[in-house]
Amino acid sequence: MTATPAVDAPASIGGPSPVDHRGSWVPNGRMIATRFMELRKRRGLMIALILVTIGIPTVFLVIRLLLHAFAPKTYGPAGGYDIFTALVPGVLYVFGFIVAAALGCTAGTVDLTEGMFRHLVVTGRSRLALYLARIPAGLAIILPLVAIGFTVVCAVCVFAAPTQLSYQNVTVPAGLSHSAFDTWAGDHADEVLCGIGYRFTGNGPSPEMNAVFNSVCGNGPGGPGFKVAPGGVTTPVASPAEIRATAITVADQNYTDYSHHFLSPSNSLMIKTGLWIELEATVGFVVGLGLGSLLGQRTVAVIIMVILELVLTPIVSRAHLAHLINLQRSVVGLAVDHLEPSALGFVFGGGGGPGGGNGTSQLVPETTGQAVLVIALWLVVWTAIGAWRMMTRDA
Repeated sequence: MTATPAVDAPASIGGPSPVDHRGSWVPNGRMIATRFMELRKRRGLMIALILVTIGIPTVFLVIRLLLHAFAPKTYGPAGGYDIFTALVPGVLYVFGFIVAAALGCTAGTVDLTEGMFRHLVVTGRSRLALYLARIPAGLAIILPLVAIGFTVVCAVCVFAAPTQLSYQNVTVPAGLSHSAFDTWAGDHADEVLCGIGYRFTGNGPSPEMNAVFNSVCGNGPGGPGFKVAPGGVTTPVASPAEIRATAITVADQNYTDYSHHFLSPSNSLMIKTGLWIELEATVGFVVGLGLGSLLGQRTVAVIIMVILELVLTPIVSRAHLAHLINLQRSVVGLAVDHLEPSALGFVFGGGGGPGGGNGTSQLVPETTGQAVLVIALWLVVWTAIGAWRMMTRDA
């Protein structure tokens, strides 16, 4: 009797079967690239983003360049420190947040509006991964656009900056030290005394100082040796030494304000400002993404985000309500405003600029640590809300 040898089961070809990562909550590169292409193919949205983030500042600066080129005596230089501190918080900051929020709301609702949500679910992919993939995909679109617009502003403000500093309508050398500014004022007493303001204390100017101002800004240097005041009282003309000393006094009082005026923005200011507006765009996108996912409607979500930026944040930032102070500090717009570089103007008007953060001092008080904590909580909470809504939505 012949025995039949046992036949082993065939070994699996190619080794062990690959692990299925579709259920992982961590998005992979292909998922992020797909979400990126999903947003980029929306031509209307992309055109709007480019026009707002790059087009508005570019058109404004090109017009200023042309006006200065054709009529330099009528229109000042296109760039400079003043243009930078006005354009960045007034345009790039506010509109950067709005377009970032619009992109986030679109990313949070695109699957529902295009009827693709059910098809994504049946693939077995983790819903959490599908949501998280939208964050780097959207940021990869909005952050470069904001950076390009900001680069255009920086380039014009630096290379087309004025060559002379106009301080209170008086042409003054830029970047002088305190002693150098006083020396310059003594050598240009006429311009300082008649052009730069001086805040008198007490009962007003002393007779000696009054004589100096009357001599220089009234008769002027080189005039008659005395002036007949009302009532027939003769006021002697101040001596050159008194005129020089008074001009130095005026310059000494104004030096702190003068020291915050520059021909063009510094490298450190541009770097800090660029990071600040990128942070604002990031907050706008992440919050808009979570809100869009929660509501499932892009239009309503965009309207709410615009109201948050243009209506609620300015009111909360300026109104000092003692009983609601902690609630006001919880608004993300106020927290981001507190991180604004001190040399910029207040984003909602009413101060700031060369004064070194006067606008920020008008905000509801909040420490830097509190501001950072509020921003982090908004990013985490709205990401959690948006992801939760996507994971629990019926397919």
